[in-house]
Amino acid sequence: MKTLVTASALLFCSVAFAHNCPNEMKAIDAKLGTNPSLSATDMDKVKSLRAQGEKMHKEGKHDESMKALGDAKKLLSL
Repeated sequence: MKTLVTASALLFCSVAFAHNCPNEMKAIDAKLGTNPSLSATDMDKVKSLRAQGEKMHKEGKHDESMKALGDAKKLLSL
């Protein structure tokens, strides 16, 4: 019984994590909307990582998506 409960909890967490990509993209978009003071190079990198994260999300590659979006958020100091 404990194994079933643990497996169910892990499945729920992984599904919730996978659906967090859109929230991460929204946070990045909101910060970009404030015209953050970044160098042109960093701004290009953030936009590229954000686009890569969305692409990976649409392909079902949520771990890779969250990595790219996390890197973008670090550049934006989120």
